Amino acid sequence: MSGCPDLSFEKAAFARGILRVAGVDEAGRGPLCGPVVAAAVRLDPAAVPGGLNDSKKLSAARREALFAAIMAAADVSIAEASAAEIDVLNILEASHLAMCRAIAGLGEAPDHVLIDGNRIPRGLAISAEAIVKGDARCASIAAASIVAKVWRDRIMVDLAQQHPGYGWEHNAGYPTKDHLVALRNLGPTPHHRRSFRPVHNILCQEESVSS
Repeated sequence: MSGCPDLSFEKAAFARGILRVAGVDEAGRGPLCGPVVAAAVRLDPAAVPGGLNDSKKLSAARREALFAAIMAAADVSIAEASAAEIDVLNILEASHLAMCRAIAGLGEAPDHVLIDGNRIPRGLAISAEAIVKGDARCASIAAASIVAKVWRDRIMVDLAQQHPGYGWEHNAGYPTKDHLVALRNLGPTPHHRRSFRPVHNILCQEESVSS
């Protein structure tokens, strides 16, 4: 099927003599709460799960099935940067921090990483290549996008049980209408990103009311 991610970026690296290539992607840059999650995945070219694609193009059930297949067949590392770290660093830097943590957690250190997007994290000490729309073009990045998305969705379901009313079990912390209404009615939780405008504005309103 045309238009699906493949191993062309990985094979190009192998042709240059690189032995271990990992794909890296993150999930959760846009939500108002919860961590940003990154995954690093080094696929076995002889055992690539079928049907890999950008996680946003897959159903939740398909993502779950592929998550299990990837975890069983690949070297996988998952890492986070917390809401507090996002507020201190900004979302881009926190995403890159989570990516670096994920890369560092792989069972075998990669020689080269393929990173979704147009920027390579600062301070990354190994060979790296940024690939725009990598999750739709590169199999390793697509696998990482699936792992990061499934893992983060599970985190948000768990947090939803601790903080009911915000709808995190189905909106994953994104600024949906129900989430914004709950944020105004219930106020922010410790998991909300205070540097994000809707949360910041509500906190400012609370301060002005209480002062």
